Amino acid sequence: MSGRAVISASIKAVKSTRKLAATKAPITLTQAAMDRAKELMNKNPDAAGLRIGVKQRGCSGLSYTLEYANEKKKFDEIVVQNGIKIYIDAKAQLSLLGTEMDYVKSPLSSEFVFNNPNIKGTCGCGESFTV
Repeated sequence: MSGRAVISASIKAVKSTRKLAATKAPITLTQAAMDRAKELMNKNPDAAGLRIGVKQRGCSGLSYTLEYANEKKKFDEIVVQNGIKIYIDAKAQLSLLGTEMDYVKSPLSSEFVFNNPNIKGTCGCGESFTV
């Protein structure tokens, strides 16, 4: 099932305005993101974890991707937080350093939000970004 999209909701890139604490991991997950990731993993127990990547698309240049991962690819970096295994695609590693992954629900949508201190700009909808 590798390569299958995890969710149909949008993934939003946000330029972080707050100072994030330095960590050894390239990405950290909030409790809400961990809870949602656990729900997703329970729906697909054959998957080893979730893979975060970036693709060139959108009006600002890059957009995040999130999919189930069955195995580690050659240059993936693995982050494990509270039992959740996140594979970071090689192309995404430098643009994700210091990022906080959150999950936000509102009456009209639910989405993973990446609070990324490396983002220089985003498009109007927030789904694509530049670093």
